[in-house]
Amino acid sequence: MPMEKTYLPSEAEARVARRWEAAGAFAAGANARPGAPPFAIMIPPPNVTGSLHMGHAFNNTLQDILVRWHRMQGHDTLWQPGTDHAGIATQMVVERELAREGRRRTDFSRDAFVARVWQQKLRSRGNIKDQLTRLGASCDWAREAFTMSGAPGAPAGEEGNFHDAVIRAFVALYRQGAIHRGKRLVNWDPHFETAISDLEVEQVEVDGQLWRLRYPLADGATWDCPVAFDAEGRASEWERRDHLVVATTRPETMLGDTAVAVHPDDIRYRHLIGGHVVLPLSGRRVPVVGDAHADPEKGTGAVKITPAHDFNDWAVGQRHGLPAINVMTRAARLWLAGNPDFEGSGTPEGIARCIQMFDGMDRYEARDAIVTDARDAGWLDGIDADRHMVPHGDRSKVAIEPYLTDQWFVDTARIVAPAIAAVREGRTRILPESHEKVYFNWLENIEPWCVSRQLWWGHRIPVWYGPTAATAGTDARGRPTIAEEWTPGRWRQFCAATEAEAVALAERDYGLPVRAAGEGEGGAGEAEGAVRIHRDPDVLDTWFSSGLWPIGTLGWPDDTPELRRYFPTDVLVTGFDIIFFWVARMMMMQLAVVGDIPFRTVYVHALVRDEKGKKMSKSLGNVLDPLDLIDEYGADAVRFTLASMAAMGRDLKLSRDRIAGYRNFATKLWNAHRFAEMNGVWEGHATAAAAPAATAAANRWILGETARAGAATDAALAAFRFNDAANGLYAFVWGTVCDWYLEFAKPLLADPATAPETRAVMAHVLDRCLILLHPFMPFVTEEIWALTGARAKLLAHADWPATPPGEIADAGADREMGWVIQLVEEVRSIRAQMRVPPGQALPLLKVELDGAGEAALARNGALVQRLARLDAIRPAAAPPQGAVTIAVEGGLFALPLAGVVDIAAEKARLAATVARLERDMAGLRGRLGNPKFVSSAPEEVVEETRDKLAQGEVEAARLRAALARLAASA
Repeated sequence: MPMEKTYLPSEAEARVARRWEAAGAFAAGANARPGAPPFAIMIPPPNVTGSLHMGHAFNNTLQDILVRWHRMQGHDTLWQPGTDHAGIATQMVVERELAREGRRRTDFSRDAFVARVWQQKLRSRGNIKDQLTRLGASCDWAREAFTMSGAPGAPAGEEGNFHDAVIRAFVALYRQGAIHRGKRLVNWDPHFETAISDLEVEQVEVDGQLWRLRYPLADGATWDCPVAFDAEGRASEWERRDHLVVATTRPETMLGDTAVAVHPDDIRYRHLIGGHVVLPLSGRRVPVVGDAHADPEKGTGAVKITPAHDFNDWAVGQRHGLPAINVMTRAARLWLAGNPDFEGSGTPEGIARCIQMFDGMDRYEARDAIVTDARDAGWLDGIDADRHMVPHGDRSKVAIEPYLTDQWFVDTARIVAPAIAAVREGRTRILPESHEKVYFNWLENIEPWCVSRQLWWGHRIPVWYGPTAATAGTDARGRPTIAEEWTPGRWRQFCAATEAEAVALAERDYGLPVRAAGEGEGGAGEAEGAVRIHRDPDVLDTWFSSGLWPIGTLGWPDDTPELRRYFPTDVLVTGFDIIFFWVARMMMMQLAVVGDIPFRTVYVHALVRDEKGKKMSKSLGNVLDPLDLIDEYGADAVRFTLASMAAMGRDLKLSRDRIAGYRNFATKLWNAHRFAEMNGVWEGHATAAAAPAATAAANRWILGETARAGAATDAALAAFRFNDAANGLYAFVWGTVCDWYLEFAKPLLADPATAPETRAVMAHVLDRCLILLHPFMPFVTEEIWALTGARAKLLAHADWPATPPGEIADAGADREMGWVIQLVEEVRSIRAQMRVPPGQALPLLKVELDGAGEAALARNGALVQRLARLDAIRPAAAPPQGAVTIAVEGGLFALPLAGVVDIAAEKARLAATVARLERDMAGLRGRLGNPKFVSSAPEEVVEETRDKLAQGEVEAARLRAALARLAASA
């Protein structure tokens, strides 16, 4: 079928995708040679209810390049796809849907609500697959995994065993002593009423206030507060005070204060360390402690310490043995009445007054009420405007609370050592290597990991609680009963993979019959005939289950062929922002559970930013939707743009102009194959591994260039230098093949003596272009492949070239054609720099030329004339005045410009342009040489300044070279 005049991605891409799917082209092991090594990549699982954004497009493009490259090499390739159940995000979608119906989650039983969430998952299940298919992702979709597959209540089609993997991993870690339940400070989302991870917290800068509050010294004490200082910093004036002034942005938490901290070296306060102050309102007596957390330069230098409601304060409390008093409910309302820690920590009248005034208030209502009381009672010292960062839940968009609560924690210190050793010993490498430092720093200073969430959607924690003691007896009718004794905080725990296993453990422990209590069944009192055990209502953090992604998707805990074949996996491609939350945790968990690394290489990519270097944000209106870009420019252009800019360790600055340029590249590739078609290249052509024999210098040269392009692509991809691979191919295909070789081939195709050889060489070279470009631009290359010659198999399964350049390169041909290209480029450069009218043909004067040059010119003179727009090449004894000289290997040429351009005017123009550039670059160098600019300006502004300077230097060098040529022509 002949090629259409124009390539239309909107039509071709869907057609090609169907072709791949029908052929099962991406199944695990497809195109694998017998005995081939495995190559496995696990897709970072996107949220099941999510949609593709530029970060996903970038990440998956890089993965697909690697997978297609290895598959074409005949490796036994698996690209494992799947999605994450995304606890909070997915539950939020369903709760919003219920809210539109006027209902809430609590209107349902737990099982009924989870069933609604499963329905939402089924509605969303195809979204991510469809979007990644649009991008060209060559995953084995038949193996698509889900982090909740096999969970209780899972509908048909969700029968996988990932749930089993998660539960058994929890049990294994519990029995190793690496998981425990305890009371610690966590990020708490008052909207969803659950703990959340650091990754689910976003810092928001807000205009707030800093309230200064007076805390009276205990026992009527007073002190001399320095209020003025001399030039040497010595106190020169004092004021007698009976209080300390603390500054806070959260007055409502003062009801939980258990100390005031001052810096131990602060001359104002150090004599007060060891004394006490009394909290206004509650009358609680709290110590003044010396701690470096108190910054003498910030606020008043005296800091209220509330260990139950601030992470820094918690650390201070741990250092000084301070109590932690939680004064809030799960919904961030004041919890004072019935709070034993609060009620027993102040004067009876103060406690009663606080309960009467503030109990049950929302935190912000309480803030206003406390500040009002402070103003009215005279202990408000002042209010300052203050712009500061406030952590918010990324889903709820409400301010989170540091919250003291009982949660399940992985004692990461117990399992971290093997993850550190694996990277230090080189069993897993992290690229760029600079990220190793970040990895080690986090792991070596790791905190316990909170893995419980107060949600209904997720893997329920496999722990059951039983009474402290249980005694068998009978009731008045003689029926067996169990008297259960429940001691708060001392319940017995039974961790097991199944309810039946938990019951068996409990029966061995109590020596009595045991049954699992139903949902909502009471937890104390007498039980009929059996001890009741109650399952923990919490679910596991999404990052716990996704931390098992490598082994869970391969069938563990079962000993599957896939697990034996593809684990450990080869490469993980991920963003730097989750190296702590996902990468490090996968390393710890796989090593703790199965004793091996999850992957051999971690490639950490940077962010995709807008063309000005700013982070994409809906609020800034600079978000680029990859699906919109695919609709406009085609998937290949989007993919190639991302790959070409994927310099290791550098953020991408994405622009539509760049994508449009690579759409033109796809068009160029299409037109090159149409040119070949019009010249009979594809008639009778079939894919061949070996290069054809060639005699013409241009043909011998291009075969060598093609082999070198293949070797360079291999080397770049092996080193994860995606941008080098893409940019090298762009230069080869557009420049070497299309701009040079196709032009060199035209006279050869017109000569019956060289036409057959040239057709064969052109077919081989263009085939190689398609093969080498396929991992980057799969759609257009697969479409062209099907339209050009007889193909035994899909391009996706074509044999990757493995011919070393040394076996095919011809040094003589390389020299000859390199000489021709240099001569033509020099003439073209002069014409452009001197602004010679494009249509005007010029003579070229041959001043000096050795024998090799004469031979090359004799064979290629007509070609040089046509490509350089020359009307003649003739000898001359010396360059005439007004001519620009051109030095090439073995000779000297001259291009006469007198009468064509105004030499003096051009010199003046170029000199003025160079002077302007120098002024601009001096300004840029001045900015970059200013440490304050480099340290305080936004990163994207500094980077843009560096780019402008680099571009200016390149342009100035080009113009100075042109000036030197003109000076020599005078």
